[in-house]
Amino acid sequence: MSQDLRDFLKKAEANGFVRHVSEEVKREYEITTLMMDLEKEQRHPIVCFDQVEGSAFPVVTNVIGCRERFAEGLGVGPAEVASAYASRIKNRIEEVEVVENPPFAAHCLQGDEVNLYDLPIPTHFPIDAGPYVTSGLCVAKDPESGAETLGFHRMQLKGKNKLGISLHSRQRLWEYFRRSEERGENLKAAIVIGVHPNISLGSMALVPYDQGKYGAIGGLFGEPLKVANCLTADLRVPAYAEIVLEGEILAEVREKEGPFAEFTNYACFRSTENVFQVNAIRYREKAFYHDITPGMSSEHITVVAVQREGDVLNALHQTLPNIKAVHAPFSACGLFHCYISMKKIAEGQPQQAIYAAFAVDHNIKMVVVVDEDVDVFNEAEVLWALATRLQADKGVTILPQHLGMGVTLDPSTDELSRSSKMGIDATKPLAGFAPKIEIDAEVEQAVSRLHKYMK
Repeated sequence: MSQDLRDFLKKAEANGFVRHVSEEVKREYEITTLMMDLEKEQRHPIVCFDQVEGSAFPVVTNVIGCRERFAEGLGVGPAEVASAYASRIKNRIEEVEVVENPPFAAHCLQGDEVNLYDLPIPTHFPIDAGPYVTSGLCVAKDPESGAETLGFHRMQLKGKNKLGISLHSRQRLWEYFRRSEERGENLKAAIVIGVHPNISLGSMALVPYDQGKYGAIGGLFGEPLKVANCLTADLRVPAYAEIVLEGEILAEVREKEGPFAEFTNYACFRSTENVFQVNAIRYREKAFYHDITPGMSSEHITVVAVQREGDVLNALHQTLPNIKAVHAPFSACGLFHCYISMKKIAEGQPQQAIYAAFAVDHNIKMVVVVDEDVDVFNEAEVLWALATRLQADKGVTILPQHLGMGVTLDPSTDELSRSSKMGIDATKPLAGFAPKIEIDAEVEQAVSRLHKYMK
């Protein structure tokens, strides 16, 4: 399987999934506004802005804007994306394949040549503090174990060689930087822009801090991840990235960063206020700049939702039989709510599923468990189950706010980013419940002949 985003885009274009905007667009607001207009229409084409004001680089967006993109990357159907992720992410391929002369080595700018303003970094929303890199995956190593990580972090353009970066997830990169700063050292890092959807998806994987993420990404590809060496740091990055920014996160340096239009559909003023100094820019011949539309957009949320579903599936399968499906809905930003359908064979199993899901990720605020006859990808059916199978005094469990860690970007959390949690058992009792209305299958088949009169 090709690990090059360009090959992925060529196939998407051949299949009619790419649209080109040939006239010049402004960096400020225009790209995002068009993409959000398409979002309202529930259309998710990959869009190439061939001419962007003041830059030689075109902008490509909505690369990972729907499940079909991840399905294409994994080689499965859209309905199988989460389960494919769940199974493959466990099949780690630890070795990597080093590419000695990667495409991004075609151009290299160092020292005074570094100028981030040459990149078409958009300003997305009027609330934003300025232009933001939204698709950048930050690569770094654990100073203790040497395990590598890469993950999405918002980055505000602040100068020719300076980005403000927020490590608000309080997860791997935050911890690696904390360990580095404790030693009085900057954390060497690189930002990769423009990678295959499997790399974006694998970057979200929940793996132990002393294990690298490259092994998990290799599992998604079914082969070793192809990497290349950085020029100014002892780091390896995905070999077919369009653009690589090499640098370091500065120890003992903090600067105001934000606000930024986050996936919650609210402006976020919270930030760890870190600073990334860029020491080199390397990029491919005819490179393009990948932008992810921030705010509550499908490209911002779908990658999170697929990962959440896959990791919860893996956790549930360890202790429970008959799990049918897991869904992290767009309405909850792909992060805060989790719907689980299962065939209950013993009372108490829904509560077991609830606590297992909460244990996967502190970002989850609500878990709803329904029977196997409810389609968790259809929120109307989930709400119907809540309306007809739930009595709140028996089926609702609440964990108080002071007991639960939340996510910093959730505006409803307290000043310590703590969040209450709610688990809902919306399953029927095993016996004595009203039968569900069903259509006779044979009659339904017979009546199919009459549908021609309805056209």
